[in-house]
Amino acid sequence: MREITKLLQGNKAWAEEIVAREPNFFKRLSKQQTPEYLWIGCADSRVPATNLVNLDPGEMFVHRNVANVVIHTDLNCLSALQYAVDVLRVGHIIVCGHYGCGGVTAALDNLKLGLIDNWLRHIQDVMEKHKTTLAAISEKEARMDRLCELNVIEQVINVCQTTVVQGAWERGHDLTVHGLIYGLSDGRLRELDIRVSSQNEVIPAWENAISSLTSKAETLREKYA
Repeated sequence: MREITKLLQGNKAWAEEIVAREPNFFKRLSKQQTPEYLWIGCADSRVPATNLVNLDPGEMFVHRNVANVVIHTDLNCLSALQYAVDVLRVGHIIVCGHYGCGGVTAALDNLKLGLIDNWLRHIQDVMEKHKTTLAAISEKEARMDRLCELNVIEQVINVCQTTVVQGAWERGHDLTVHGLIYGLSDGRLRELDIRVSSQNEVIPAWENAISSLTSKAETLREKYA
């Protein structure tokens, strides 16, 4: 019970801090949300979506699941996507993975964890698709980092291939899908050279992103002293 009390006390302090800064913030927020972004990220507790991009409540619509996977039969994800695009009229969809992802690690190591093994099968499909690239990386941590990056790129393409996004583009909705990856060790986001704004850009954007990764001897994660 003490743990819950701690959360409630933290919430009180947080709300009071915001009201002190902007007295009408919650009254305004309760009447309407007008986010510009949909964030599709990992459920990992170390990757707090709005916090790490320094946005206030109401500025980003968020969907999170294990390993930031977008599956065309996942009605939860598709419903969030459809609401964000068709109702909230977001202009940007961000798929964000992160280095050190437990789901990606479990898929890479073929761990047997139970029900979640079925979900992680989708990441293993990404592994199979890029097995030649991954096999060429001898160091395990670098191979895992590369799979985290490849997973983001493939999920961006999955977003672009949904009927929701394709329909939005057909209607002339100005909508761009981006791929980002987050470093747990330094708190920094990096772009993965994939941005898609129309159906005609999907294949070229995928090819460019894969080429960009392949041309780099090291992962995109910079080594900070």
